Amino acid sequence: MSEKRSISNIEIIEMIKGISDPDWTQIELVRSLPIERRIIPAMRAKAFAMSTYRANLRRRYPNLSHSDLNMAVLKHFTEVRLPRR
Repeated sequence: MSEKRSISNIEIIEMIKGISDPDWTQIELVRSLPIERRIIPAMRAKAFAMSTYRANLRRRYPNLSHSDLNMAVLKHFTEVRLPRR
């Protein structure tokens, strides 16, 4: 069984470098929503990120088929990693 490696503070600092401070007003607004409505902003943000990523892939690889484009987007945004062919 493989042992999990912990992330060092230096690695964490490198990961968050360039990320702006949180918008506390936005966080409080989301926290004030009923639990069943909190997911909506997250779903919208994910849909926006996916469409932006798809548009960038389309621009970089104009010959990519619709199916291959969708698979690339899913691969990027899905925790489960598909096996390489």
